[in-house]
Amino acid sequence: MRGTVMYGAGDVRIENVADATIVEPTDAILRVTRACICGSDLWPYKDLTPDDPPRVMGHEAIGVVEDVGAEVRNVKKGDFVIMPFAFSDGTCEFCEEGLNTSCLHGGFFGNPQIAGAQAEAVRIPQAEGTLYAVPTSEDPAMLGSLLTLSDVMGTGYHAALMAAVGEGDRVAVVGDGAVGLCGVIAAKLLGAEQIIIMGRHAGRLELAKDYGATDVVSERGEEAVERVREITGGSGVHSVLECVGSEQSMLTSMQIVRPGGAVGRVGVPHYAALPETANMFFKNVTVSGGPAPVRAYIEELLPLVMDGEIEPGRVFDRTVVLDGVPDGYRAMNDREALKVMIEP
Repeated sequence: MRGTVMYGAGDVRIENVADATIVEPTDAILRVTRACICGSDLWPYKDLTPDDPPRVMGHEAIGVVEDVGAEVRNVKKGDFVIMPFAFSDGTCEFCEEGLNTSCLHGGFFGNPQIAGAQAEAVRIPQAEGTLYAVPTSEDPAMLGSLLTLSDVMGTGYHAALMAAVGEGDRVAVVGDGAVGLCGVIAAKLLGAEQIIIMGRHAGRLELAKDYGATDVVSERGEEAVERVREITGGSGVHSVLECVGSEQSMLTSMQIVRPGGAVGRVGVPHYAALPETANMFFKNVTVSGGPAPVRAYIEELLPLVMDGEIEPGRVFDRTVVLDGVPDGYRAMNDREALKVMIEP
């Protein structure tokens, strides 16, 4: 089969790779109908070295089950399913607590050990606890929003929950990528009164407004901090959704949160330590977050997608076939595209 292989920074190729096959009785094989490129895929795209092992990329997908192992019972061949970006058994103590990304027998797709989903098919370990069957036909108009439930919509929702967004709160979303935009959706769902989107890309900011953002801050650094304080009456926001993962974005988050507030961080961290920790202590600020257990959120978010109450699929602004994936990476890295959908 064909898949997307990353060999080093900027070196993405479409090649023949090993077919996805059943290895364990808990596996399933998914024929990928839609996958996508994630903002977090751009980190290795920028800094993966030739000494690092190549990997079949991709951790977000929807598709049709082609085969199942002997111990998989809750999904069957022919089912249309959502594949969360992490696999999990669904039965360990952490899965039962809704923290599937800490599953004792789980892991993540798209690394040297577990092939990813930017391919024609993908092997799903722990399929019974991972895949979520969707009772719908493959409606093209719905596929984008369903695909977001494999990662970015659930991750934006996780950021809002970790930031303790509540009714009437003031919220800032740091980052206007797909996760940040889905964070705007989540903040509105949870009842935020003021939602500040922090970003610099006009098209994305317009979509953020459509999703419920009430204010835009395009400044950076100290100017951004001062602007947020200005539009919040001087005290800052109750909740910050940190959706980038850089040291600067985290520093800004810590500086704009009000005393007693919370920061929900879901951007994959590219910093050695949290900045402003002393300030966090004296302001009684809570910092929470991590890899979103999106599998636990699908049941809650899926009806909102199916009813058209939320449309997170609008974050996709480019669709490519497999041969177009390398240019899709370039386009996202160059900020020519917000989020690229892949149609194998």
